[in-house]
Amino acid sequence: MSAAGRNDPCPCGSGKKYKRCCGHAGPEGARPPLRDAELNPRDIGSLVALANSGAHEAAERGARGLLSKHPRAGILWKILSVALLRQGKAALPELHQAALLLPDDAESHANLGAALCDQGRWLEALPSLRRALAIDPGNLQARADAGNALFRSGRAEEAMECYRRVLELDPRSADAHNNLGLCLASLGRREEAVANYEQALALEPRHAQALDNLGMAWRELGARSRAEALHRRALEIDPRRARSHYGIGSAQLERGRVEDAAASFQQVLDLEPAHVAAHLGLAAALRQQRRVVEAQAICARALALAPRSAEAVWLLGELRGDLGAFPEAQALYRRAIEIDPSFPSAFSSMALQRKMTAADAPWQRGVERLLAQGPPLSHAIGLRYALGKYCDDLGRHDDAFHHYRLANELTKRYGAVYDGEKLTRHVDKLIATFDAGFMSTPPRASASLSERPVFVLGMPRSGTSLAEQILASHSAVFGAGEISFWDDAFGAYDPQALSAIADEYLARTAQAPAGALRVVDKMPANFLYAGLIHAVFPRARIIHLRRHPIDTCLSIYFQNFLNAPAFCNDLEHLAHYYREYVRITDHWRAVLPATAFLEVPYEDLVADQERWTRRMLEFIELPWEPQCLEFHRAERVVITASKWQVRQSINAASVGRWRNYERYVGPLEALLRKPAHGAEIDGAAANAQAKGDTRDAALPLKGSR
Repeated sequence: MSAAGRNDPCPCGSGKKYKRCCGHAGPEGARPPLRDAELNPRDIGSLVALANSGAHEAAERGARGLLSKHPRAGILWKILSVALLRQGKAALPELHQAALLLPDDAESHANLGAALCDQGRWLEALPSLRRALAIDPGNLQARADAGNALFRSGRAEEAMECYRRVLELDPRSADAHNNLGLCLASLGRREEAVANYEQALALEPRHAQALDNLGMAWRELGARSRAEALHRRALEIDPRRARSHYGIGSAQLERGRVEDAAASFQQVLDLEPAHVAAHLGLAAALRQQRRVVEAQAICARALALAPRSAEAVWLLGELRGDLGAFPEAQALYRRAIEIDPSFPSAFSSMALQRKMTAADAPWQRGVERLLAQGPPLSHAIGLRYALGKYCDDLGRHDDAFHHYRLANELTKRYGAVYDGEKLTRHVDKLIATFDAGFMSTPPRASASLSERPVFVLGMPRSGTSLAEQILASHSAVFGAGEISFWDDAFGAYDPQALSAIADEYLARTAQAPAGALRVVDKMPANFLYAGLIHAVFPRARIIHLRRHPIDTCLSIYFQNFLNAPAFCNDLEHLAHYYREYVRITDHWRAVLPATAFLEVPYEDLVADQERWTRRMLEFIELPWEPQCLEFHRAERVVITASKWQVRQSINAASVGRWRNYERYVGPLEALLRKPAHGAEIDGAAANAQAKGDTRDAALPLKGSR
């Protein structure tokens, strides 16, 4: 604003001379908003000068004083509204009055529209912004605000046209490139969005919002490490930027860095206690730590803040499912879909925690509709796995494999690379380190004599969750879930420091009740480290679950694991991984004493649950308890992929399942042939073990030393 003479441009911003605008009259038929005789232009100029010099309170007082005499002077309402806005005060009544009395003033309409946008009143803002643009098509800020209002109203296509028009007039607008990227991302066009965010950053490298948006886009495209780095760059610009902390936490959680993620989400909540998404992120992290009660409490807080949050309702359903309350979980998934019919996670979870039937055809149509909308990568993967499960449940095996294959191909976009040669070298090193000579020596003085740990291991999807659930049904057993420890322990392995390794591991199981005589760690990948485990805990028991190789590998291929290892998504890689698994477990079978290492065939456990349950309890030196046969009724937290299956009565439905997909398992067929270095354990050997008689077993266990 500036002081105006009769022939000067009007301070209202209309572009007209003052004498033909606010100094004269409004449109034909309207009451003149201001006349020269009524208000001195020098008074207006003085107020404008005060506002422009930062003396906003003085400008406010002056405008109010003159309005008492000239209540229909539109320019005074405009000056007053601007003075109020610059002080951070509410100004909507004044803005409305200015726009009413200055109907041809683009700036007044633009100011009103911008203020309504600031309050999230997007639809109300649009008429004012459109009026401003009709008067002045070159008003870039009004056009950008109109784009924002359209985008926030769910009209991304129209919003894009606004941002593109801004870029035609000002190609160097970093904000317009950033906002155009947001529109593209919302439409599923994430690669194009990335290009626009990068253009915004080329123009303005310290554009924190563009950095965060680019990070979110890369995370949705599967590049989680790159996403985290971008959010950290945004934090360098503004260390208190909650959205950046949230982006880091999201990337960390998806990469399995659960403790780091929880800390990041807590930082968000320290900055913005009402941040609903951060509450849910923290609840998800606590869930991965099996702290389900705490996670439920945080979900409740999120729902108090946002009662119609579909994500909060869905996550509460997941937590109820972890506790085995599946009907309640299903009701919560349905409620989440009622709140938001386009919420993918609820559709996915609904299929994974019950048997699907032909009556679920509407569910299938809903999933296909969501996939057609181009959801983020993680959601597209989840929906494809869910469709595979649906088709498998209905016996449509060709369709099922089609969806599972698509799910695995999508998962490969995360960029995880399977290095088979590295795994082979790792297995070579383990076998060489813990060879027969090493394992035959008496326990080292630094080893722990604790008998409390029990390790249930094997390939993923080989029955480890089932075995843990059976054992954890015993009154003296605590199921600790999957404890990540031994990979790092081997990396820092020192034969002279076994007690330190033992102490650190036992600290990881501190949540177990004091009265638990045995604590079960069912991390499947511990099959690599049975030798190290025995060296550290020579009195601990190791239970190895072994399942038919093709059933095992297909079950892995059909499962949407959180942070799936790279071998899971390719049948060739699965075949190689399985062969290395056989090689290392053949070695442990040969060098570990029978008192430490028990092999349990999954198929035999399913066929004769009581015999093998008794055998496992005898092996870990606990008395028989009948409730172990009712394992599916046990009230405990299970967060693994098998949480629904282990809550069902034992059945043989999964035995030989691979034959339904025989035409697709070519790369796995070689696993059925006896390898040169060992053999598959067969039912006769397993039954001989169960009887305690290995004389006639195909693969007798070594005697205790």
